[in-house]
Amino acid sequence: MKKLLILSGKGGTGKTTLTAAFIRFSGAAAIADCDVDAPNLHLVARQEGRPERAAFIGSDKARIEPLRCTGCGLCASLCRFGAIARQNGVWAVNEYACEGCGVCARVCPAGAALMEKDEAGERLLYRNGRVFSTAALKMGRGTSGKLVAEVKKALYGAAPEAALAIIDGSPGIGCPVIASVSGVDLVLIVAEPSVSGLSDLARLLETVAGFHTRAAVCLNKWDTNPEKSAELERFCRERAVPFLGKIPYDRNASAAVNQGMSLADIDCPARDALRALYEETMKILN
Repeated sequence: MKKLLILSGKGGTGKTTLTAAFIRFSGAAAIADCDVDAPNLHLVARQEGRPERAAFIGSDKARIEPLRCTGCGLCASLCRFGAIARQNGVWAVNEYACEGCGVCARVCPAGAALMEKDEAGERLLYRNGRVFSTAALKMGRGTSGKLVAEVKKALYGAAPEAALAIIDGSPGIGCPVIASVSGVDLVLIVAEPSVSGLSDLARLLETVAGFHTRAAVCLNKWDTNPEKSAELERFCRERAVPFLGKIPYDRNASAAVNQGMSLADIDCPARDALRALYEETMKILN
């Protein structure tokens, strides 16, 4: 199985739109959305049927048992995150502020502060026609990297004979990106022609290089800033990073997304550019 991961240095570059088009062009039998903080590949991937659901258990969270609590307030005074406060006359833990450090449970003289497993999200696996693995992390949880690893593990386990896996990653360089990069064959980075776009690309390339993983770059909406686009191409050439193609700005993109369609399904300039980009990507992936 060849594993293609598609990333971007920031949100809004068109990463997921490009991923959806690649899925249509390739007919890939294994796909995943590893942007577990804000998954939306399913909106354009046309996944049907009911998924297999599995609870994702993250790090432990504290809970105060009110029947045991004596009201001394020691836990609240020692909580560095301000996660313990009085609610309706009793001490209680704010699950969004709790970092699971366990200090409250260690110091509570009455044994009322308990550390319990926290259901931090949900993993979903679709198997109809193709395998689609995705997940959603609950608000305020910090175990995104672990959940991404589970999404990938479920994908590979459910489609061991698939020739190609296409993975939509998170924007940026945080934990979910790092977990996504591990073990893939090629990272395709979707950049945009802006000052921040060039800076984000440089940081992302450095992150990927830390895993000794091959990376290539493409440029979306290049004609919105031709001068910056040329600078970005030079940046890639100077660093011997494969630059695979440019996609023009196309109003059909937003129209397609609003209809739950892929750009691969619409006759437009962006589709032609995406097709050429897909073919170049497959050449270096294989």
